[in-house]
Amino acid sequence: MPRNTLPRRMKGAGIIAAAAASALLLAGCSTAAGSDSATDASTDGSFPVTITSALGDAVIPAAPERIVTIGWGTADTVVALGETPVGVEAATWGGDDDLYFPWVRDAIEKSGAELPETFNVYPEVDVEAILALKPDLILAPQSGITAEDFSTLTAIAPTVAYPEEPWQTGWDDQIEIIGSALGKSDEASELIDGIQDQLATAAAENPEFADLSFAYVYTAEPGQLALYQAGDPRVDLISGLGLTLDPTVAAVPLSAGTFASTVGLEQADLLNDVDVLFTWFNDAENQASIEAQPLFAQIPAFARGSYVPNVDNQLAMASSLLTPLSVPWALDAYVPMIKDAAANVSK
Repeated sequence: MPRNTLPRRMKGAGIIAAAAASALLLAGCSTAAGSDSATDASTDGSFPVTITSALGDAVIPAAPERIVTIGWGTADTVVALGETPVGVEAATWGGDDDLYFPWVRDAIEKSGAELPETFNVYPEVDVEAILALKPDLILAPQSGITAEDFSTLTAIAPTVAYPEEPWQTGWDDQIEIIGSALGKSDEASELIDGIQDQLATAAAENPEFADLSFAYVYTAEPGQLALYQAGDPRVDLISGLGLTLDPTVAAVPLSAGTFASTVGLEQADLLNDVDVLFTWFNDAENQASIEAQPLFAQIPAFARGSYVPNVDNQLAMASSLLTPLSVPWALDAYVPMIKDAAANVSK
């Protein structure tokens, strides 16, 4: 999905799912962790709170009780901070049968709260559904909402958008912004520390990872190759486990307006020195068509089996986020996959 706009009206659930899958490539981009966000929020839980975004200010007069979330990872953090949204963006890619991400559903059900309503944002934000939820706060710090969307949503309730560009909010900044909006800045800082501790613990338990280089790639269509770069949550998660982004890959300039470096598959030799290769696919058919390309099949990491392909949409999404709920859910499955691939590096 384009980073600057939401597409105009399209029809069919299949198109909605396709748009969400496309967002998996284009979304999740982030500035370097630790970048500043513009907030006038106090850290002691007092209100009112003003949060400045690229699209305008959100003035939150009191502790919110009816929260709606849009975008990636926002619901995760709200739930981890002890609140249950009344409405969340439908997980049309990577969600369960009821369009919830399983780690979010598990946490809400464990708390004993009712599951929130879901609504679509592809092809357009379902404003009527959000209006019916009577929110007193709309959170969208990691999203692609437009200025028009922001204006419409702000007429419903204070709306927190991204601090700089759509889909470019660092994972820790997302948590800080949400914590400020909820009057829970101290708790949000603890969540950030908790994620870092989990990754550091997994890295310490797998010291062999520290000796390995990696690249995370995606091939949207035959003949293309996208190289995810540092700052993207997928890359940051793997780096947090101790692996090092391959320097040859890291040196490739970013493509304009994206968080990745897009090259032709004829440049797959950029991956010749990569120890472990990561990628994701929409489904097994997509995987088979990409892996059948001779240039892809000749990538050394793929050929020797030090390769971590992800065809499980839920795991692909969980490992594309860095949230208090997604990280533990992803690591349980992801770390064993990486260990298996790492064992083939010397072969």
